[in-house]
Amino acid sequence: MIAALHIEPDGCYADLPGVDAWDEVRDAREYSGPWPVVAHPDCKRWARFAKGGPAAPNSRRVGDDKGCFAHALWAVRTFGGVLEHPESSKAWPYFGLAKPERHKGWNDPDSFGGRSCYVEQGHYGHMSRKPTWLYAVGIDFPELNWSKGEQRLHPVALERYGYEKARRIGMTAMIGGKDKTKIRNATPLQFRDILLDIARSANKYKGPER
Repeated sequence: MIAALHIEPDGCYADLPGVDAWDEVRDAREYSGPWPVVAHPDCKRWARFAKGGPAAPNSRRVGDDKGCFAHALWAVRTFGGVLEHPESSKAWPYFGLAKPERHKGWNDPDSFGGRSCYVEQGHYGHMSRKPTWLYAVGIDFPELNWSKGEQRLHPVALERYGYEKARRIGMTAMIGGKDKTKIRNATPLQFRDILLDIARSANKYKGPER
């Protein structure tokens, strides 16, 4: 059994055999074991617009996620598994996690045995490159596709606006329309399965509180 934390109730982890799913309603912060975890804590307060978007700058506080990332990090370190966040997440320096290098694989282990890496979800089914950081503890650290993916520009945007604006708009905004945020945030099935396999390799892990 694997616990999937901070997931969408109708997302790619819903109703999967062997997966104990924790969404916002169930409140993943209440998870207390014993299974290894795949954690997707909300990134809004740790990402580019952590302090608020262009319409309301400085209206939010960096890290004000109601303790979601802190709990996910505790769960990974306690029960083993893997945590996923966008590249350049401000949670990494806040919690003292070592920043992974692009295209270099897993970095050296920290005092918990945890290691981070940079990987692009575009290699695993996402329509954009979607650069991602992973942090994992107590697992068999696999070789992933560490390479830089090809830049993906929508041909209509490229023709209409030129390279620079087409790059800023991105594939997801052109294809997703009103659902662009949901599509951008979604985990591709192939990448989900890799994360589950990573967590399953932690079944024999004995964390500090087990």
